[in-house]
Amino acid sequence: MIQTPYLLFLGDAPDQLAAKVAQGIKDWRPENAVGQFRLPGCGADMGLTDMSLEEGLRAGAKTLVIGVANRGGVISDEWKVVLVKALQMGYDLAAGLHNLLRNEDELQAAAKVNGMTLHDVRVPSVAYPIANGQKRTGKRVLAIGTDCSCGKMYTAMSMDAEMVKRGMKSDFRATGQTGILITGKGVPLDAVIADFMAGAVEYLTPDNDADHWDHIEGQGSLFHVSYSGVTMALIHGGQPDALVLCHEPTRTHMRGLPHYSLPTLEQLRDTALPIARVANPACQVTGVSVNTKALDEAAAKACLQEIEDRMNLPATDPFRFGAEKLVDALLAM
Repeated sequence: MIQTPYLLFLGDAPDQLAAKVAQGIKDWRPENAVGQFRLPGCGADMGLTDMSLEEGLRAGAKTLVIGVANRGGVISDEWKVVLVKALQMGYDLAAGLHNLLRNEDELQAAAKVNGMTLHDVRVPSVAYPIANGQKRTGKRVLAIGTDCSCGKMYTAMSMDAEMVKRGMKSDFRATGQTGILITGKGVPLDAVIADFMAGAVEYLTPDNDADHWDHIEGQGSLFHVSYSGVTMALIHGGQPDALVLCHEPTRTHMRGLPHYSLPTLEQLRDTALPIARVANPACQVTGVSVNTKALDEAAAKACLQEIEDRMNLPATDPFRFGAEKLVDALLAM
């Protein structure tokens, strides 16, 4: 188990979105975050107290968590200086990067000498089966996006929290590093060998009670040429009864791909639904989740109303305004 609380390492993240791991922990498990550690030039800020490693220890931190999700999961030399020092001072390290902590010789040696632990959450811990496509009992909803990092995890977690509040049977099913660090369990789907990804989603969302809902954390986007494969595995392995479309309305291009424009919500609906109906012919699109963080309240509400009118679907920002509309739409199926 990863020891809490955490000091969140933001490194030299260029912007807020690059530190989405730290943002998720701060928003969903604030009691686990005592502060943040930033390198010079860091463009992200969680609104937590900036701390040195020494101050973090005095505040009770047990683990330094790498809160950055950079392209390719690179651990730079500048980061290693801090990470080695943290191990020497008595911190465990936790990360969900593609470059594993355990594969860095300096970190491995420092952990061994100082008796500390390296936690790589992006390492599959189960020999997942190949998907068989058999129908499972229970209900499943998948958050699916026009782009990467547009609010799919927040959507699933918000709907799960709303159902739990109502006393319903519900689980959030984490499929990425941030969700796993928040909940302590899940499948690091983009680190699973491709042939077994859909099977891993079947494993994650097994047979359940007829009135139980699994809220599956989405990954990537069917329209993102870098990460579309993991999305397809979620659609077919998840066999969702419902899709919730997720969107960030202020973006001008795909995340990390300036030469690719975003698809419309209509394009996402019309592409994803036929694919989902391969595995579950009864699948429906039930709502739209919009990440309105970049908009003021009036602009956010106007945006949501326009989308509702255009799509004829309930639309909300579930983290900002609540997930009631999205849950009500599921129950009305």
